[in-house]
Amino acid sequence: MDRKLDKRTWTPKRIAMIAGGMILLAGIIYQIGFADHRSTMNVEQDRLSIATVSTGEFTDYILVSGQIEPARTFFLDAIEGGMVYQLVRESGALVDKGDTILTLTNSNLQLDVMQRETMLYEQINNLRQTRLFLDQNNLDQKGQLAEINYQISLLEPQYKRFKELHAKKLVSDREFEEVKEQYEYNLRRKELTYESYRNDSIARAIQLGQLRQSESRMNASLNGVGQILNNLVITAPIAGQLAMEQIEIGQAINPGQRYGQIDILDEFKVRVPIDELYLPRIGQGLRGKFTLSGEEHELEIMKIYPTITNGRFEVDMKFTGASPQGIRRGQSVRIRLELGDSEQSLLLPTGGFFKDTGGNWVFVLNPTTGMAEKRVIRLGRKNPEFYEVLEGLVEGEKVIISGYENFGTNEVLELK
Repeated sequence: MDRKLDKRTWTPKRIAMIAGGMILLAGIIYQIGFADHRSTMNVEQDRLSIATVSTGEFTDYILVSGQIEPARTFFLDAIEGGMVYQLVRESGALVDKGDTILTLTNSNLQLDVMQRETMLYEQINNLRQTRLFLDQNNLDQKGQLAEINYQISLLEPQYKRFKELHAKKLVSDREFEEVKEQYEYNLRRKELTYESYRNDSIARAIQLGQLRQSESRMNASLNGVGQILNNLVITAPIAGQLAMEQIEIGQAINPGQRYGQIDILDEFKVRVPIDELYLPRIGQGLRGKFTLSGEEHELEIMKIYPTITNGRFEVDMKFTGASPQGIRRGQSVRIRLELGDSEQSLLLPTGGFFKDTGGNWVFVLNPTTGMAEKRVIRLGRKNPEFYEVLEGLVEGEKVIISGYENFGTNEVLELK
């Protein structure tokens, strides 16, 4: 007889369907809550530059190029113009003070000097004639006073005798009055002449003083005019090395034209152009170093030129010790110029990533997954070797420091 079979609830098919659904649901939950949805890009690791974040001494410095110059220079400017007649010293020659460098010729200047000398001689002669006239006038007045005194010396005894005789009625009134009038006339004449002589003497003393001053100035002018032609013979004002532009015989040199300089070779300085960006941070006393022939030399800023030309300003740096042996004017040196004191910091080597990220984020290698992940960071100061890390990285982490221009907007790099 037939037997009724019970219907089974958990059939293999049903179990398989339930298991599949659960797996599908788990996958959906994982994708929603746990899966990495960041955009990923495959990158060949050999083409990347990877650096390790480290702790070390951060020195705030910049690299600049400077040019060796003499610490002291005497510029040669033409006082008078003319044609080059003779070239005695060539550029690069060592000269002593007073050595002739070159001579000029200027016919117009020579004629002008002769005319000015002639005029000055005439003026000096006129002054001397005026002085002679004053002296002669003084002598004439002294002669008049001497003559009056002589007349008074003759008339005074006669007047006294006639006065006594007139009192005794021994001479007439007319004779006594004649002698009296002559005597009194000479007394008044003496008084007036002396007053005139005294006033003239005061005026003459003032005028003679002015004449002496004028003559002294004219003699000084005459000497100065005579020295003008000496300016056509150009001599070294100081000992050193002569540096001149190319000068040929017959070449015209204008008054005030700078044709060369004399460098004093016992001491040197370095003229350094610096980007205007650093002007607020540059001050006297900042130091820098450079290496020459295997030896390190230290410099110190002694003068700042604040004028900015083509985005740069210049400073003069002096050697803190003796100038290096064998350096030459115009030689270039590469200087490590320190902008501040050194201090311990977290350091990230410089690289091309900065121009793509502005230093706001980097790709950091995850040692667990072997992938590089984008991370936000904050950088501080920079020198040619390192960035100062303020936030976002720890010592020992590895960072991609090469350029990011090929990574697009991807947030994860899978290294191969």
